[in-house]
Amino acid sequence: MRNIYISFIILFAVTFSSCSHIYIPALYHQDITYQPKPASWDTVKHATYISAAYNSYGGANFSDDLESGQLNISQAYTGKNFNIAYNVFGVAGNYVREIPDSIKGADNFTSKFFGAVGGRVSANLYSHSGRVDFRYLGVEAAYSHEFGAYADFRRSIANNPNAYSDTRTDLVTLGATSEILWHRKRDDNFENGFRLFVGGTFGRNYPMVEGVLVPGSTDSFSQPFAKVSYFFRYKKYFGTAEFGDGLLIRFGLKF
Repeated sequence: MRNIYISFIILFAVTFSSCSHIYIPALYHQDITYQPKPASWDTVKHATYISAAYNSYGGANFSDDLESGQLNISQAYTGKNFNIAYNVFGVAGNYVREIPDSIKGADNFTSKFFGAVGGRVSANLYSHSGRVDFRYLGVEAAYSHEFGAYADFRRSIANNPNAYSDTRTDLVTLGATSEILWHRKRDDNFENGFRLFVGGTFGRNYPMVEGVLVPGSTDSFSQPFAKVSYFFRYKKYFGTAEFGDGLLIRFGLKF
């Protein structure tokens, strides 16, 4: 029984390793994150937010893993029925292939470093009722520039017939949001919120053909994606949990 189990694992690994590997930018669908803003009930309508985050993402392949840390600094302003925020960020992490060295192909490696810097902007129209802000119409945009060994590697295998490589190091993502934010009864020091983002990344995309991802080319939202974010704030402390293609957990301070 043990030999059958081992044989199955080897066959499974070889089968997947024989498929063409797809290498996409490290922040593909990972460059948009929740940007906190003062609520309508806050006395001060301008705030600075500093936070650190952990992001885990599977990439385009079953066998890979991208893990990174992120530092964010943002400014936000809230007016009557609208708000806006802008953000700069830095990212450092590793792209890891979870395939044994013995069955890797020409693109043989275990781990490669990636880094990125960028900026984001977010704006909402909102209405207020009781203890709730309805941020019913919003727009989010992000720009990021990637660097490091993983970006260099994608460029180096651009013509490798056994691997698909997206060589872009600059990404632009744009989308729409809707959000609800509320505070506790008789306590506006504790607030919670949920946000939905739907958008896409400009440039090359990866459509499905007979169940297999293959590279394509487009300059529109032909591959939209969604992300759900949960936000909380207690006095000057805040955090977010964001779910989509990956998972991002973030904690920070409001000033």
